[in-house]
Amino acid sequence: MKLAYLLSEYPTLGHTYLLREVRGLRAVGWKIQTVSIRKPELRDSDLSLAEREELTSTWYILAGSPLEFLRAHALTFCSRPRRYLSGLGTAWRFGRFHPRRSAFAMAYFVEAVVAGYRLQEAGITHVHSDFSSTVALILGRVFDIGISLTLHGPAEFVDPEGFRLKEKVQAAKFVCGISYFGRSQIMLWSSPSDWDKLEVTPLGIDVSGWLPATFRERPAPFELISVGRLAAVKGYPLLIDAVARLLDQRRDVRLTLAGDGPERAYLEEHARRLGITSRIIFAGWTNQAALRELYRKSDLCVLSSFAEGVPVVLMEAMAAGVPCVAPRITGIPELIRHGIDGILVTPSDTEELAGAIAGLMDEPELRRQMAKSCRERIADKYDLSKNVRLLSDVFIRRLSLNDRPHAAPR
Repeated sequence: MKLAYLLSEYPTLGHTYLLREVRGLRAVGWKIQTVSIRKPELRDSDLSLAEREELTSTWYILAGSPLEFLRAHALTFCSRPRRYLSGLGTAWRFGRFHPRRSAFAMAYFVEAVVAGYRLQEAGITHVHSDFSSTVALILGRVFDIGISLTLHGPAEFVDPEGFRLKEKVQAAKFVCGISYFGRSQIMLWSSPSDWDKLEVTPLGIDVSGWLPATFRERPAPFELISVGRLAAVKGYPLLIDAVARLLDQRRDVRLTLAGDGPERAYLEEHARRLGITSRIIFAGWTNQAALRELYRKSDLCVLSSFAEGVPVVLMEAMAAGVPCVAPRITGIPELIRHGIDGILVTPSDTEELAGAIAGLMDEPELRRQMAKSCRERIADKYDLSKNVRLLSDVFIRRLSLNDRPHAAPR
């Protein structure tokens, strides 16, 4: 069965788990056409062989010519004028008479018609969206193409009414949340009559590809790592404050921030104001090979976020046998068992965050036990091959058995 994956930008360094999911589904028999709204800006040195292959095979909507856009819209309007206008009306409602939102909504409409036209021409009758649910909704209004969604959070739950979450759930054949917490938020903002559409499909990583980090009983310095976009939602000023607090206690710690983003300049200045620039390393974006090496040299992975889905970076650290300290929010407690795989702390509490790090520095035997248990946790609950098969089974159950008479892929 042919299936399209609709994404906002693919492949990207920040969403490598989507690449692994797509390729995992292909490995179990699905024919997946990736459709990305825009082409990522990646340097050749950043690209793995798999990413190069995906770049070659993905359809990039905004890379099309003006003539292609005009043709897709003209032919679609002529062949299905009511459906075309229905899609336009859906986009207009998203704008809500706000100039900026209206401009974005019209752009989504233009993209949806071009994407849907190409899918229709290719004979693809279902599209699954990751991070492009508005385009998918409009596309489904215009064309005879079914839609389904994966909602990762937390962005979708910030303004669920403006995001039209209820309308999207109503329009979709099914909707996946990546955690039970995520599903609860989808339930909160959708009709109970649509709750039977909701699935929990956890993300996963290939544990076999992550070699355990070398355990160091009394490291000097004690190496902390945090991986993610340098954005306000990650709460990195609090983490830098926690490091400063530990240094004031004469603890030998060093923090590596792997990632980049709009807050980098502020964070660098914050570290300068605290006089700890030598203890904060800004590594920038790193490819997977370099990131694995950073994990292997780390003693603890720390997050200070205000909102998350279920961070894949925590899964990666745990697969590498690196215990984690993370806030007790959203889906994180489903991943990390407090006191077993890591330590969960109260969000925004810098003192508790620093105390959790200090406590694990002082208890090497507990860290050793956590290094073993957190790796086993990923192998048990967040293994990529297991969770790809779970997602495949959802597609089979929701699409093939209902819509197709032939056997589904195995």
